[in-house]
Amino acid sequence: MNNKTNGPLSRIVQATTRVEPHELRAVLLSFLFVFTLMAAYFIVRPLRDAMASDWSRTETSFLWTITFSVSVIGVMVYGWIISRVRFSQVVPGIYLFFAASFVLFYLGSSLVSDPTLIDKAFYVWLSVFSLFHVSVFWSFMSGTYNREQAKRLFAVIATGASLGAIAGPIIPSFFAESIGVMNLLLITAAMQLVPVALIPQLEKSKVVDLGNAGREADLDEAKQLARNPFSGFVAFVSNPYLLAIGLFILMYVTISTFVYMELREMLAVFERPERTAINARIDLGVNTLAIVTALFFTGRVASRFGVATLLAAIPLMMVGGWLIVAAVPLLGVMYGLQIVRRAGNYAVTKPGREMLFTVVSDDERYKAKPVIDICVYRGGDMVTAWFHTGLKEVLAFGLTGVALVAVVIAAIWTMVGVYLGRSYHRAAEEAAST
Repeated sequence: MNNKTNGPLSRIVQATTRVEPHELRAVLLSFLFVFTLMAAYFIVRPLRDAMASDWSRTETSFLWTITFSVSVIGVMVYGWIISRVRFSQVVPGIYLFFAASFVLFYLGSSLVSDPTLIDKAFYVWLSVFSLFHVSVFWSFMSGTYNREQAKRLFAVIATGASLGAIAGPIIPSFFAESIGVMNLLLITAAMQLVPVALIPQLEKSKVVDLGNAGREADLDEAKQLARNPFSGFVAFVSNPYLLAIGLFILMYVTISTFVYMELREMLAVFERPERTAINARIDLGVNTLAIVTALFFTGRVASRFGVATLLAAIPLMMVGGWLIVAAVPLLGVMYGLQIVRRAGNYAVTKPGREMLFTVVSDDERYKAKPVIDICVYRGGDMVTAWFHTGLKEVLAFGLTGVALVAVVIAAIWTMVGVYLGRSYHRAAEEAAST
């Protein structure tokens, strides 16, 4: 491992981000990796979000149900593959597969006569992609960095996601009309190839720069489970720690769905181009705030106050945020809540969640993690979408009523975050003593 400093620039980087000089190459590669992934996604995300306001609550809930079904099938196939192929080879294969899928959507758009059908198929597929490609990335990261490095570096790496989410919408904002909306799919497809080139370099940097050669994934036990397509689900439900992570994500998803559904209805009065522009401005606010928070807040809080504080911070803010919405149920207030919620997820909650997987086994990290990240997430989408629909259409709740329900959910979310943080520290101490 190279511990040599590289002059004033390295000292500035270390002071502002807590990245050690010998870690800089690996962090930059990881940063570029997630930057590219998120930029590719955010090139097409504003289009997907603009589509949703054209559909009823029931149609949207049905689409989220289909998304959950596709996600479960995808995770089962992924678990079957991961037990037979080396993980470092599976990861580039995943991104090549997604690149091909966007090319197929591009080709299919000229063959399908009903635009509504292709819109809904694209909505479902992009919803699956939005979680799968990030889950695979963070699985790779948790096997690359050790626990101490993760506390300091994951928030810095996560700023790459925020910058990518800022850079991505620039392309459709300025060039969608000139190059054509469907041609954006080809750009997204091409960008999926960048991680394929970065993965071998990160594998080398893990050993040479980070000194983590011992973190090679050993999936021999997983191979014994390969004949069972539900092995990832079994690992999830049999581990209380993983179940708590699943509950944490479920609470997060519920809050996210409530915000999404309320904004979707409020934006229905605008035309699709206006909705797309509003969504893009929200993205800009979210990711600007996320970058500042991740660079100057997350890593320091995790190292000084612990992961429990980190995980409870945003849920506690949501308790206060929804109380404000209940008192002042206006569109501008919902904008603010959405920006704080999403920025907090990117900069604080997401890095904190990924730290939790540095104390689990390889089998749990590579097979149970996608179940949590994708199936629990999309299952939560499905259930809470119908729950929200029931609150609005059966119980006739307005925004104030929904906000009060969200306050209770956010309070539960806060308590789960504290429990998980304490469990993480106990597991880390036990691992260090063995």
